[in-house]
Amino acid sequence: ICLSANGNDSKKFKGDDKMDGVPSRVLHIRKLPGEVTETEVIALGLPFGKVTNILMLKGKNQAFLELATEEAAVTMVNYYSAVTPHLRNQPIYIQYSNHKELKTDNTLNQRAQAVLQAVTAVQTTNAPISGTTVSESAVTPAQSPVLRIIIDNMYYPVTLDVLHQIFSKFGAVLKIITFTKNNQFQALLQYGDPVNAQQAKLALDGQNIYNACCTLRIDFSKLVNLNVKYNNDKSRDYTRPDLPSGDGQPALDPAIAAAFAKETSLLAVPGALSPLAIPNAAAAAAAAAAGRVGMPGVSAGGNTVLLVSNLNEEMVTPQSLFTLFGVYGDVQRVKILYNKKDSALIQMADGNQSQLAMSHLNGQKMYGKIIRVTLSKHQTVQLPREGLDDQGLTKDFGNSPLHRFKKPGSKNFQNIFPPSATLHLSNIPPSVAEEDLRTLFANTGGTVKAFKFFQDHKMALLQMSTVEEAIQALIDLHNYNLGENHHLRVSFSKSTI
Repeated sequence: ICLSANGNDSKKFKGDDKMDGVPSRVLHIRKLPGEVTETEVIALGLPFGKVTNILMLKGKNQAFLELATEEAAVTMVNYYSAVTPHLRNQPIYIQYSNHKELKTDNTLNQRAQAVLQAVTAVQTTNAPISGTTVSESAVTPAQSPVLRIIIDNMYYPVTLDVLHQIFSKFGAVLKIITFTKNNQFQALLQYGDPVNAQQAKLALDGQNIYNACCTLRIDFSKLVNLNVKYNNDKSRDYTRPDLPSGDGQPALDPAIAAAFAKETSLLAVPGALSPLAIPNAAAAAAAAAAGRVGMPGVSAGGNTVLLVSNLNEEMVTPQSLFTLFGVYGDVQRVKILYNKKDSALIQMADGNQSQLAMSHLNGQKMYGKIIRVTLSKHQTVQLPREGLDDQGLTKDFGNSPLHRFKKPGSKNFQNIFPPSATLHLSNIPPSVAEEDLRTLFANTGGTVKAFKFFQDHKMALLQMSTVEEAIQALIDLHNYNLGENHHLRVSFSKSTI
């Protein structure tokens, strides 16, 4: 093969880890783990565009990967200069090659071509691979490349991106569809190759995504191909970043949609919920690679501070933000920005809580406006200097008695749900009747549609006519004094009445 004889690439790269060189659609990949397969190397390129050729130099732990366009190669190099690519938990290095295309001798490179065809067949025609399964070892063929995943004990939300991140370790994930069935969160996930599906099932079935919860139950689906119509937070086709999002939201930027990093180890460190940290760092890196945002130190890992924008500045107060965001974590500080009063910084107790609040509250309506919630580049919220009056825009809630998650293992961790029209009320004193509560909640400006006491009358479900009304009622009435030293507790319910 002309390339392996040509020492150019390897010489040029000795001790030079910078991604310089003239852009080329051929990329030179170094420091590959010994046992890595063609499919895994191709998977690195798939999110960015069509892969047209591959050459593995096994003896040198190197490979050349050719993409269909130079533009795709540039996006890939930019992305991976911000997020170090890993294969089998080892960092690898990607640079432009001196070659403008790969001229490979087909007989020598048939394996690679076969793998490429199999992956591309799935990519372009949506047709399942028929006949031979391109496998690394003689695994029984004829199993589906599609896995059905059920998540038990789902105390924390598991997003499509988290699934993509975990399952990408075993090969290129082409499509994911998530849905809720029988009150259980489920997903269908399609690999390019049934072998990857089999490896993922062997490795992940029965594992917990986070410490002691969110257990994966995995089996093979009867489907061999998924048909994804929209790219949004419920479904995604990573091979077609151009799909619409279907709900009026702009479709995700392809670099971000597809290029989620594959770093974190699946099983969480006790007490730490590691995998949640990565997708946003990866998204930030992908966006930066595409040249749209500054890189505020990519590790959004443990970021505890949220930036909330498009707030109703006439109505919003630190207290109302504390109450709403407090449903998803213990709010430490809130600062409404002095020169931009429709925006606020909110500091949560830990990175997982800020993730939860962001995933549940971004896009919800508060005081009539759709709020946007993203991770802030700030590490903490600064308090005003002693004796400086900032008009009550900054508030420290560090010692608030209203924190819901102070006690480790608190029941409240299991009752975290997205905003819903139905509210769960608790701590109701015996003297308070249904009528009293209906009147109280109607006074927040909404309509009470239904009400139901639990057997002991200490708790109830109350349904407003919209989610926005329920959000408003929760802000106004959580911790409301009902007399007899009972303060009402309000949270979102997953039930309906």
